[in-house]
Formats: sequence, C-alpha cells, structure tokens
Amino acid sequence: MKTLILAGGTGSRLSEETVSRPKPMVEIGGRPIMWHIMKHYAHYGHSDFLVALGYKGEFIKRYFSDYAHLASDLTVNLREGKVIRHLQEPDEAWSVSLIDTGLNTHTGGRIRKMAPFIDGTFMATYGDGVADVDLDQLLAFHRAQGKLATLTAVRPPARFGSLEFDGDSVTSFTEKPQMGEGWINGGFFVLEPEVLDYIDGDGIDFSKEPLMNLAKDGQLAAYKHETFWQCMDTQRDMVFLQELWDGGNAPWRTWA
Repeated sequence: MKTLILAGGTGSRLSEETVSRPKPMVEIGGRPIMWHIMKHYAHYGHSDFLVALGYKGEFIKRYFSDYAHLASDLTVNLREGKVIRHLQEPDEAWSVSLIDTGLNTHTGGRIRKMAPFIDGTFMATYGDGVADVDLDQLLAFHRAQGKLATLTAVRPPARFGSLEFDGDSVTSFTEKPQMGEGWINGGFFVLEPEVLDYIDGDGIDFSKEPLMNLAKDGQLAAYKHETFWQCMDTQRDMVFLQELWDGGNAPWRTWA
C-alpha cells in the first residue's frame, strides 16, 4: 500500500526556517520532520512512499538522492574521481517516488496529480505533523467502515492555561491542559482511489470542498485518536518537538 506525503507548501508561518528549505525538511533531532513521519509509517510496514513536491522540491530530491551515500561508508579515489560505496544493510528499506506537483498547487490538486501512481487503497498525510497513531488500527477501522475516506480526528494540545472561577475568585488553574476541547482533522488519512473524483482541479484545498462533499455523501469516517498529535506550524511548535526529542520523550517515536 502506498503512502502519499504532501510536501509542497511554502510553510509561511514558519518562515524563519522555510526561507531556505521546505517545511518537511526542517529538522527535529538532526533529521527532517518528514523522515520522522516516514519512520512511523515504515514501522507499521508502509514503506512505499509518494512525495508530492512543490516549494523548493529540489531540496527534497537532493536529500533522498544523496541518502544512500551519506548513510554508507565510502572510499573516494581523488585521482580517478571515483567513489566506491561499501554496501550495508540499510536501516530504511524504502521506495520513495518524488513527484513535482507544481509550486502553486493546493493540497487537493497535489493528491489528484498522484493518480497515475495510485493503484488501490492508499494512505496520505501532511509532511509537517507527527503522532503516535496506531496505523494498523486506523486501517482496520477504515475497512470496517466501508467508506471512501477516513481521516484521523485529534484534539490538539491547548495553547493556554485553563481557569475556573467562583465569582471573582480563581478556584482552579491548570497550566496547560493536555488536550483541547474540539476535534479537528489531524491528517493520517486512508483513502480509496474514488476520492480523486471529488477533486476538481489544482486550486482545491483537500480539507475543504472534497472532505465536505465526502461527508455530505456519507463517505467520510473519522478515526478518533486520543493520544499524542502535534503539527509544526510555527517556531514555537518546532521548539516544543525538539525539546521532547532531546528529553527522550518523543511519543511519535514508535520505532526502535
């Protein structure tokens, strides 16, 4: 089963980092956040990736083109200009197809442009969010529902403290509730190829008309994920994820 990663946006809300590289290549623990996402999928046996490129897509192409060399021992013959790679068993036995889907294409259009590479049920997610979603359970849920699309519903971490009052007196203060109150679309989709028929063109945002119309047709299910989920929209989010990683407390690290 293929896994599609949307990696073409400009990442304008993280412009401190994305001025020189696409947001999926912003590093947590010395590795691009997209690498963390792919490690999570591969842990559950999903290692055939389609990456929808756009903004600074050449950066991502270069990263994966050089990956095998940089992860291997090399002998360089400077006189002859030869590089010999000493073959090793790779930690990441992935297939990664890097597809240019256009600079200004929206998320729905990027998914639509993957049609030639999709041959059945597929997974899809955004290239800037991590979670500890059990992908086996997600896929089983999707199949049990029998709908064209399943999204993962999450309750994002609250940004601010919570206060409770008795008149003008504070009776309870929680610094940062673990989860907010409302459910939102957290990505981590399972989709059937017929979903592509709900996307009209390059300018379509997948989270708007396609999902709304799928819901209207009774073809959208929600897998409720109660534990860790975090997107990386801002510098603050990036620092938070880095602190979790540095502290050995990264819930999304499902691999050994």
